[in-house]
Amino acid sequence: MDRRHLTRYAWLSATAAVLTIALKALAYYLTDSVGLLSDALESLVNLAGALMALAMLTVAARPADEDHAFGHTKAEYFSSVLEGMLILLAAASIAVAAVHRLLAPRPLEQIGLGLGVSVLASGVNLAVAIVLLRAGKRYGSISLEGNARHLLTDVWTSAGVLAGVGAVALTGWLSLDPIVALVVAANIVRTGVAIMQRSVSGLMDVALPDVEQRSIRGVLQGHLADGVQFHAFRTRQSGSRRFVSIHVLVPGAWTVQQGHEILEQIEGEIRAVVPNTTVTTHLEPLEDPCSWEDLSLDREKPLPGERPARG
Repeated sequence: MDRRHLTRYAWLSATAAVLTIALKALAYYLTDSVGLLSDALESLVNLAGALMALAMLTVAARPADEDHAFGHTKAEYFSSVLEGMLILLAAASIAVAAVHRLLAPRPLEQIGLGLGVSVLASGVNLAVAIVLLRAGKRYGSISLEGNARHLLTDVWTSAGVLAGVGAVALTGWLSLDPIVALVVAANIVRTGVAIMQRSVSGLMDVALPDVEQRSIRGVLQGHLADGVQFHAFRTRQSGSRRFVSIHVLVPGAWTVQQGHEILEQIEGEIRAVVPNTTVTTHLEPLEDPCSWEDLSLDREKPLPGERPARG
């Protein structure tokens, strides 16, 4: 699949970030609210994340070459890691500004106009987040999905800030504004940590989700009646690409052609239930003891038709 077209979504995100930065900065200028300032700072992170996503999506779209035989799809994880780090930096900046305002409260100005501008910025973020989330799930892009979830968090953050500024207008309690900003900072930290955890898992070649592994096991289960057995089942995910490796054991009396045909069938069925998957199979004779010497590669949950490990 040619994934170069995914960069247009990153351009959309970057454009939206520039627009929302301008709108939220205007809202801060009008109101002098540290809560709205925190909102504007988070949009700066959105812009940095979008630009990094653009760069990494461009790299990830490159075809496999001599130095990268498995492609460049892992590049998307780097953008997510950086975005998570920038989110934590923004949270720290927001917390510092909020503490300073707690110690030296200041009255807010032109609250109605400032809130209106901020609502407009949140609407832009919400619309773009929905587009990116759908594209991320459709094309299996962690960069787009991470960017979308960050934007959705930004929308909820803005809602909290608006509530805080509105509460100040109604109650006159100026400390509500920096308190809300601190809550926003804590929420941003949670989002940043979650994004980084998921990205690091991808870089560590985490196995496929259970639902996809069950689909693959279902395919293998369907071939037990053919006298076929399996072991050394391993999976990993790299960006949008999945990788499955498995040893297929068949009766030794089978011809090479028969073995080849069953492997082609199994690989095709796995790709049908888990799209965008590279399947690597290894053919072994059932009767040869050497075929069972690599059982240490097995996982805790045995495959259908798998023999128990020999002590």
